[in-house]
Amino acid sequence: MNPNEQRFDREFALAELLSGVNLAALGEQLKRIVGGEVRLETMQGEALWATRAGWVCATRIEVRHELEPMGYLEADTSDRQRVEAAARLLEMLLKANARYHMASQLHVEVVHDDYETLQRKHAELAASEGRYKALAENLEERVAEQVKTIESAQRQLFQAEKMASVGQLAAGMAHEINNPVGFVRSNLSTAQGYVEVLDRFAQLAKAGGNPEVAAFWRQENLGFILEDFATLLNESVAGADRVARIVADLKDFSKVDQAEEQIADINTCIRTACNVASAQVSKQAELVLTLADLPPTRCRPGHLNQVFLNLLLNAAQAMDRPGQIRITTHVERESIGIEISDTGRGMAPEVQQRIFDPFFTTREVGQGTGLGLTVARDIIAAHGGKLSVESELGQGTTFTIKLPVTD
Repeated sequence: MNPNEQRFDREFALAELLSGVNLAALGEQLKRIVGGEVRLETMQGEALWATRAGWVCATRIEVRHELEPMGYLEADTSDRQRVEAAARLLEMLLKANARYHMASQLHVEVVHDDYETLQRKHAELAASEGRYKALAENLEERVAEQVKTIESAQRQLFQAEKMASVGQLAAGMAHEINNPVGFVRSNLSTAQGYVEVLDRFAQLAKAGGNPEVAAFWRQENLGFILEDFATLLNESVAGADRVARIVADLKDFSKVDQAEEQIADINTCIRTACNVASAQVSKQAELVLTLADLPPTRCRPGHLNQVFLNLLLNAAQAMDRPGQIRITTHVERESIGIEISDTGRGMAPEVQQRIFDPFFTTREVGQGTGLGLTVARDIIAAHGGKLSVESELGQGTTFTIKLPVTD
């Protein structure tokens, strides 16, 4: 059944239909109609009102509403026609009140339904607003994250392109240097063999007793020449070997653009970076390495070489007077610790807070891009590690790297 039909079909009690009616005034009017005392009772015999108590009922007429008996109108008169007329009049009043009650109730219910509908729509709008607000906040966060990701990718791309160019240049130089160094080293080895032959000939010449050979030997000081020539060759061989090591380090460092991970020794990466930077670092500071035995770990050696090189060059640039740069490695549980300390000028707190910001630099215009430490931090983060700094003005700076051990 339709709810509206239920509202109109509901049954009213007699007292409910007479609510809001001045029963005393109604009783007086009915009393005038019937010409005597009147009383109204429910079907259960309950008196709703009476014009006066203590009289005997003479006529009793059933009062109906919508064909349903509601109660009885009683009078102390025997004029049934008048009492019945009063009962019909009362029924008309009940019918009018019933319509009023239904209309008022319908109005209340409609208002209540409208209010509930408004509340429901308000709740839906509030929920929708909350969803849009959360979506907007989430969108802002995602946009901010994407901007950071893009900026980081741009920095790494910039640095990768620069280092790829440096790597290609270093690889080309290493290749060009390696060839002449190779045959110089070979020729020096051959020359050392010739010196040994000449030395044996000299011994035979001196033992032969030829006065002219002996005089020439003394006159030209050939004994010193052979001895010094051997020393010169040994030093030249050592120099050639040193150039070969530098070339090998350049070839390793030229692999900075390789992204493949491999098992490597972090100490080897540190030594490679030190060899490459030695020419610049040695002018400013003494380089001291205290390297513990480290477990091999999976990493990108070329990228870590770049990190160590950047930190070494920064340390050297922080030296206003000759000092010391110390690199220490150690193992902490399942991580590798690397500390690079210098005795340079140090940094103020406000500078420390910004050194990892892209393009921030304390150097003069044109002297640096301000990306070295930013890229170093990004590389260490990409390895699952952390790069931190501690510094004090006039006391130097320490960069600490933590790298997980992976295989």
